[in-house]
Amino acid sequence: MVGIVIVSHMVSIAEGVRDMVKKVVPNELKIIAAGGTADGSFGTDSAKICRAIEEADDGQNGVIIITDVGSSIISAGLAIEGLSMQLHQRVKIADAPIVEGAIAAASEAAKGSDLMTVLNVTETAKSVSKRG
Repeated sequence: MVGIVIVSHMVSIAEGVRDMVKKVVPNELKIIAAGGTADGSFGTDSAKICRAIEEADDGQNGVIIITDVGSSIISAGLAIEGLSMQLHQRVKIADAPIVEGAIAAASEAAKGSDLMTVLNVTETAKSVSKRG
């Protein structure tokens, strides 16, 4: 199954999104939180994100990264650059809101969809209206 990495500047946000997704999509998905810096303070850490990607990867289906804002996108890109070439090709950063994107990614990954399908569904989360 496609793995999911949640990247935020705050540990509590990354872990909270992960925990929420696990409640909404109860499955054995690998959803890894990579929030904060190495010492847990505010910021992002490409080495921490790299380890999260490796943990989320099942060796076949790839990993979707969902970020919050600004430097988390840069740090995720740097993390991908630090991966083996084989894994590098199976990792995508989704252009999606962190909560809605994570739920969409997990829902689609739980169906057994491939990496590009999970990415596309994840990115549609940015167009979902919250007005009834």
